[in-house]
Amino acid sequence: MLQLPKSPPMRKLVPESEAYEICRQITAKYAKTFYLATLLMPEQKRRAIWAIYFWCRRTDELVDGPQARLTTPETLDRWEQQLESVFAGQPIEDADVALVDTLQRFPMDIQPFRDMIAGQRMDLFRSRYETFEELQLYCYRVAGTVGLMTSPVLGFDLDWSQTPWNSKFGTNPVEEAIALGIAKQLTNILRDVGEDAQRGRIYLPLDELALFNYTEEDLFKGVVDERWQELMRFQIQRARKFYTYAEKGIGALSRDARWPVWAATMLYQGILDVIERNNYDVFTQRAYVSKGRKLLYLPVAWLRAQAL
Repeated sequence: MLQLPKSPPMRKLVPESEAYEICRQITAKYAKTFYLATLLMPEQKRRAIWAIYFWCRRTDELVDGPQARLTTPETLDRWEQQLESVFAGQPIEDADVALVDTLQRFPMDIQPFRDMIAGQRMDLFRSRYETFEELQLYCYRVAGTVGLMTSPVLGFDLDWSQTPWNSKFGTNPVEEAIALGIAKQLTNILRDVGEDAQRGRIYLPLDELALFNYTEEDLFKGVVDERWQELMRFQIQRARKFYTYAEKGIGALSRDARWPVWAATMLYQGILDVIERNNYDVFTQRAYVSKGRKLLYLPVAWLRAQAL
């Protein structure tokens, strides 16, 4: 991610079709599991999701990308100004063209996008979180916001929400969409413990490390022992609770969105299963769901989309 231009470029930007293709290629390259799920959506919706994903990725790379060392608070200020320009219908970069079109087709609030930038500001200044309450705010900003961004694209089934058996349980699809984003971020954190440690970052709450008598020094050394295994079991259990809560809202989505969301949810949960099979070693083994297992999830996700 290069540093942001201080003024709009003079060159002519690409047409919408090319802008969407840029977003598709980036999504396919860097988010293979997520991309597979988007292919189950109608074309207009999946293109919109690609545009949102690419904006989120560009935002993340300001702090975590190759040029992150050059990022300053002023960089994020300029990025937020560019966001405001996009919401005003004035794209500055090629990929912005797709997001502008997406916003016209699926009107949405700018605040979740601003909140995600606020999450990157946290990454700019923080590398530790004392408690889960602090971490949860971070997870909301960098991932829970994605649920808010994508909800207008996915859409909701009003008939489903008005049925007595769904009203009875007090389902709140928006809160559950946020919970799904948090669950996925917690999964990312557990998968990437080793990589984050190499950058001097610890996203596991420090008070919970202390609870299991596991130290920062142990983590940086990649110690996998009974203490670490118990700590990881605790973290995985929490992530699964967020998934369980989030799953209640999938049935409230539009019918053409349920299958891809179930698929994405199950594929991400599969990462937790792999961490367990790897005996919680996230330092020397990267947890990923194999292509064959991904394909096995799809029919099960389809059945859940029909029945739940």
